[in-house]
Amino acid sequence: MGPEIVKTVVLLSGGLDSSTLLYDLVDQGLDCYPLTIKYGQVHSKEVLAARNISEALGLVTRWRLLDLSILRAFLPSALTGVGAIPEGKYNAPSMAQTVVPGRNLTFLSIAAGYAEGLNCNQVAYAAHAGDHFIYPDCRPEFVEAAANAVFKSSGLLLLTPYLQIHKNNIVEIGSKLNVPYWMTWTCYKGGEKHCGKCGSCDERKEAFAKAGVKDPTIYET
Repeated sequence: MGPEIVKTVVLLSGGLDSSTLLYDLVDQGLDCYPLTIKYGQVHSKEVLAARNISEALGLVTRWRLLDLSILRAFLPSALTGVGAIPEGKYNAPSMAQTVVPGRNLTFLSIAAGYAEGLNCNQVAYAAHAGDHFIYPDCRPEFVEAAANAVFKSSGLLLLTPYLQIHKNNIVEIGSKLNVPYWMTWTCYKGGEKHCGKCGSCDERKEAFAKAGVKDPTIYET
């Protein structure tokens, strides 16, 4: 008998981190099923990016979009239209505005149920060290608790290979895998181009600079 094929549901937002993760796991030979969840965010640029990334990997027929836009009424955040999108470098007040309450807990519960139905082995998401301070549901203590809950409820593993590395490290990994970063979407605003002014854009630019990789992103001027 050959080696076991590891079937994995990958939470794919269409952003830099999750797109790299999907490419990384496919490169490792995992059998991946990308899942994108709309949670009522103010634009759909990431959703289109997620589809395009899935298509680039030949996985578009496996890509699933779950539209839970109704959650906008229950998850108040600047990302769901409550208040303006903050600009400039991240600081405590601006970061707090971009927290979507319970988002990853909700996503992981749904992904685990979906994965169980597909007879998968695990669920993967791209939490990384740069998010620990900003988002409670990306911190190691949350991941440990979530992994335990997922395993207890379904027997599935929770895979978070980027948990202890930073965004620039992810860019380094992705550049070696030829991830088409120009397809990904990071900006909190839904313009034709990345705004280049919000905290998320600022973090993206910094990650490419630290990694010494050319940033293919087109920013507004």
